[in-house]
Amino acid sequence: MGFVHTPATILLHCHPALYTMNRAAIDVEDLLKLVLLLIIVWLVLEIVGELFGVLFGLLNFAGPVIGLLIAVLIVLWLLDWV
Repeated sequence: MGFVHTPATILLHCHPALYTMNRAAIDVEDLLKLVLLLIIVWLVLEIVGELFGVLFGLLNFAGPVIGLLIAVLIVLWLLDWV
């Protein structure tokens, strides 16, 4: 049984430039910078999400209070106190 040619070995034989490809072409420092950037983006998204959560939490609490104020103003208007 001889050497079996698979599509990968045929591709390597057709393209000599693929022999010199280096899988570790990126430096460790560049990879660490990329990971640090992704962590910073993740933290910023978490902070923005928390801020929106607090804002919507306050608006959920303020909804009934605003409704109560509007009802009081209508009653005061009807009683000619405003």
